[in-house]
Amino acid sequence: MDDGSDESHRYYFEEALKEPQCFMIRHARNLGKGRAIKTAINYYLNNYEKMKGIVTVDADNQHHIDDIIKCSRKLLEDPDSLILGSRDFKGDHVPRSNKMGNRITSFVMTFLCGIRISDTQTGLRAMSNGSAGIFLDIEGERFEYETNMLIEAKRHGIPINEVPIRTVYIEENKSSHFNPLTDSYKIYALIIKYLSSSIGSVVIDLAVFSLVMFAVRTQPLEIGIPVSTVIARIASSLFNYFMNRRFVFRSVHSVSQTILKYYLLASFQMLLSIGGVYFLARNISVNATLIKMCVDVILFFISFQIQREWVFRNK
Repeated sequence: MDDGSDESHRYYFEEALKEPQCFMIRHARNLGKGRAIKTAINYYLNNYEKMKGIVTVDADNQHHIDDIIKCSRKLLEDPDSLILGSRDFKGDHVPRSNKMGNRITSFVMTFLCGIRISDTQTGLRAMSNGSAGIFLDIEGERFEYETNMLIEAKRHGIPINEVPIRTVYIEENKSSHFNPLTDSYKIYALIIKYLSSSIGSVVIDLAVFSLVMFAVRTQPLEIGIPVSTVIARIASSLFNYFMNRRFVFRSVHSVSQTILKYYLLASFQMLLSIGGVYFLARNISVNATLIKMCVDVILFFISFQIQREWVFRNK
């Protein structure tokens, strides 16, 4: 795949094209790495349906032929998995930017998506025909496509297996344009959507509470406050549930399969909040409101993980 490279970069292809079994598909202009991979997958699925799988390899000489063969053999052993050729970033020869970029992306991938991978940026990947068909539909035209591939593999229940390979960086990897922040935006978008859903729930909770309090303003506070609180919490929690189910975690399961889990978690979370604030307020000299904020932030992230892995998990 020549993704619209200029003359100064086409030397990468010259040696390969001397081999009779090699040919090139070229984009008229640079459309990004993600588009190049999807073009290649599409061509492969249309012309090599009897083959068992496809291997993608970066064109910058960072992947040794022995490692490519190793990943190919691993795919034959485990055809249902996405095989990643994973590098070791601990060596002194690894550029600092690559070390930091991989650490950041690996941590965020583990914490937000529940995907434990040591090398999230590797371009050496092997996949079966079935997986390739799924990856053909993934969003992303540039480097973010490879990150999206990992997220979609998790969502579709495709196991991810790592194969140790050599770590090669040529000229401090100056040819790479990968940015661990901008090119991993879909990972961060997940927590942003979750945070937005929670903020929306708080707004609805306060708005409904105020409206109901106004509607029952002639009633004693002993009646008005509990009634307003219950109605507001029901409205805000239903909003939060449907937003998380549909837009945040994109669960394929029905309401009947997830709503009980959601409210069990919400109830347990509320009890932990009450207990945590009460315990800390009695034992440390800090304002109870500040304590509640800290406790609820911790529970917020714990709840995110539990909702992702238990409440809305797609098998």
